[in-house]
Amino acid sequence: MAFVSSNRGTSVSLGNRLGEIGQQAAEAYANWRMYRRTLAELQALSGRELADLGLNRSLLRRAALEAAYGKDA
Repeated sequence: MAFVSSNRGTSVSLGNRLGEIGQQAAEAYANWRMYRRTLAELQALSGRELADLGLNRSLLRRAALEAAYGKDA
């Protein structure tokens, strides 16, 4: 019994793939910058200001991650 299997995926050019990688890298960098900026701003707040927001210092990183990457971060 003979069996032949042929898989032909969609051909993506190297230029397109490199463009996608560059776009993903730029998006990741933008998200990281938003995280760092948000974290710095939250860390600059006083304890009273954080309490007004319903946060304490132990939750700052989580809040910054959620701001930059979404709820699933």
